[in-house]
Amino acid sequence: MDLDPKPPEEPNTRGGFELPWLEKYRPQYIHEIVGNMEAVARLQVIAEEGNMPNVILAGPPGTGKTTSILCLAHQLLGPTYKEAVLELNASDDRGIDVVRNKIKMFAQKKVTLPPGRHKIVILDEADSMTAGAQQALRRTMEIYSNTTRFALACNQSSKIIEPIQSRCAIVRYSRISDVDILSRLRLVCEKEGVTYNDEGMEALIFTADGDMRQALNNLQATHSGFGFISQENVFKVCDQPHPKLVMSIIENCSKADLDAAYAGLKGLVDLGYSSHDIITTVFRVVRNADIPEFLKLEYLREVGFCHMRIAEGVNSRLQLSGMLAKLCSKTLAVA
Repeated sequence: MDLDPKPPEEPNTRGGFELPWLEKYRPQYIHEIVGNMEAVARLQVIAEEGNMPNVILAGPPGTGKTTSILCLAHQLLGPTYKEAVLELNASDDRGIDVVRNKIKMFAQKKVTLPPGRHKIVILDEADSMTAGAQQALRRTMEIYSNTTRFALACNQSSKIIEPIQSRCAIVRYSRISDVDILSRLRLVCEKEGVTYNDEGMEALIFTADGDMRQALNNLQATHSGFGFISQENVFKVCDQPHPKLVMSIIENCSKADLDAAYAGLKGLVDLGYSSHDIITTVFRVVRNADIPEFLKLEYLREVGFCHMRIAEGVNSRLQLSGMLAKLCSKTLAVA
């Protein structure tokens, strides 16, 4: 599979500065997209047949939703891409006036297109559109369906009103697997001459948590700062609680040693990490920990409850301390 960076006609510099690797190695064609093979296969069929429906791409950040839409638009429209695509992001004002004026004017615009093709309106972060704008959009989608197609990218499709959902084909994206992230990181390292060790790659994958954008940004930041991708360097750049420190806390809980576990937790808090940083890393560590399956499920249950309370705003150290006590009690119950 050809995974070259941007084609030669698009330089790898912008204003004299080198492009971020995220942009430099952004896929240009649908078959180059990494992960979510079923979703990508559906888009490949649309690109080959040319009959694009209105679509909603829903999934976590950094999984390739926007890239997929851009690749699809490039393959469908070819040289007419710039004239026939309107892209609006969450940074733009996307209230009801934008739908009534900007989108409507674009839909009415005359553009010479290849046979059987349509103009495309790309709405990135569509779940942040106001309810009024979404209501206005559904009518616009119907009126101009002969000439214009809409592609919406969002993190949660439930935040898109149902009338729009019913007018669109929904394509769901999941977090990218560790294997796929590793293959793309190795490719970029090879092309950029980056030196690394296996522990450094594992650390990048751990900090990314299925987010390809995060993985590439962390790779470039670590390379720029230290010149070598090692576990220590990655965690210095990403500044997340070190998994080894968190693992020692979990091991103390598995021995029902609450005092030692709390001492480890206090050390993380004293380093300046927030409750949200700590609980997120605790979840990832417990999920991959080498502990009995039944005990792991009980741990994940308590970590989940604690995470929920922290997300609701009760983010004091008391919640984390209570979680450690619960984990120790689960260990004693099993013993």
